[in-house]
Amino acid sequence: MSDNTFQSYNLSDDILRALEDLGYQQPTEVQSKVIPVALSGKDLVVKSQTGSGKTASFGIPLCEGVDWNENKPQALVLTPTRELAVQVKEDITNIGRFKRIKATAVFGKQPFHIQTLELKQKSHVVVGTPGRVLDHIQRGTLNLQRLKYLVIDEADEMLNMGFIDQVEAIINALPKDRITMLFSATLPEDVDKLSRKYMNEPEHIEIQASGLTTATIEHGMIEVSEADKPSLLEKMTITENPDSCIIFCKTQEGVNQVFRQLADADYPADRIHGGMMQEDRLEVMQAYRRGQFRYLVATDVAARGIDIESISLVINYDTPLDKESYVHRTGRTGRAGNSGKALTFVTPHDGRRLAEIEEYIGFKIPELAAPTPAEIAAMTPAFQQKLNIKPRPKQDKNAVLNQEIMKLYFNGGKKKKLRAVDFVGTLARIEGVTAEDIGIITIQDNVTYVDILNGKGPHVIQAMKTTTIKGKQLKVHKANK
Repeated sequence: MSDNTFQSYNLSDDILRALEDLGYQQPTEVQSKVIPVALSGKDLVVKSQTGSGKTASFGIPLCEGVDWNENKPQALVLTPTRELAVQVKEDITNIGRFKRIKATAVFGKQPFHIQTLELKQKSHVVVGTPGRVLDHIQRGTLNLQRLKYLVIDEADEMLNMGFIDQVEAIINALPKDRITMLFSATLPEDVDKLSRKYMNEPEHIEIQASGLTTATIEHGMIEVSEADKPSLLEKMTITENPDSCIIFCKTQEGVNQVFRQLADADYPADRIHGGMMQEDRLEVMQAYRRGQFRYLVATDVAARGIDIESISLVINYDTPLDKESYVHRTGRTGRAGNSGKALTFVTPHDGRRLAEIEEYIGFKIPELAAPTPAEIAAMTPAFQQKLNIKPRPKQDKNAVLNQEIMKLYFNGGKKKKLRAVDFVGTLARIEGVTAEDIGIITIQDNVTYVDILNGKGPHVIQAMKTTTIKGKQLKVHKANK
């Protein structure tokens, strides 16, 4: 942690207020080093481990730097996965809530026309995966004329997944006069080459850590045959008895098999892999964040960038196929200063991969013995007790932020020639309401949604029963979404 405070960065009151409501008390090391440089307008290359708080390190400067009055996108954030795109969009929306920053996420396997409609709205920040972002650029549905910030998040994973050509095509389409920030857990040659080719004398920031994994993670490996993995998994979940656990498998079928095993044993569990519908994947991750179940079975689609602070145990049911994946999988635990445990099941065929992982992380993973029958018998009552207790729902980190915000529905939009300024002007004239009480405004063809802050939603609904907007009397009520 840094000795600085967020107040020392000369941030606007709207940003500071959101950070306080979100529970940001003191900058992490990456935030304290990145935010001042980003606010000064310099290009940045940042090497920082997952779980270090880097999303806020670029999200805060982006929200501070964009101009609310500008309708066209001013910042573009590239992420390797759809889940991370959605999460970064939510984080930026939360940080910029009281400044009324509108962030839009674009990614594959979601209808293109829905994203196009959203991009026609005022969007200050666009977050997306390279393929879909490039698609929007080539079709002319993502306007780049006012773009002044580019963030490449999880750059090493982006290049590992084969996105290099798409990333370069996007960069070449952007205005040359921009601020570029690149974030990566590792800095392989391809990432370094990208920064040298497209960035303007970037400042390099490296957040030191004890090797490639944090000191808050306890590592262990257990030798097991492939046939005995299901039995070992049952034993380890009983003796570890985690509050929240991710179990990683290398294939979708493996995920399905392990999930069925847990479901048959009445574990509170769900699964996520790349073969699922995008809406289902997002809903599973949201439910896991809310604490609706304890065990998530996943392929590596969930290994990068998913920020859930309270995961106490990661189990590599299958040894990762590459050494970087070990760091990213185990980085789901031990986040934000919490302690965590990472266990890896190693078969006789995994020796070479294990050696590569150990060389990469800089230490030998301690070998553990499988639990004895006596240990399992001793721990089973506590395990059964927890199994019969419904998981306690976790409070979203934006709960305090949202408790005094009400989203209102108006039955008029673009077809009635209504603009954001019309809503702001009308609502700010209501007695007891100021422009500071008006949040994000989303205008569609026939409807408009307006966030009313500071608990003034009911007051606005009452006043609008007898108030017109641009001479039009609109129906208004609390939005269902």
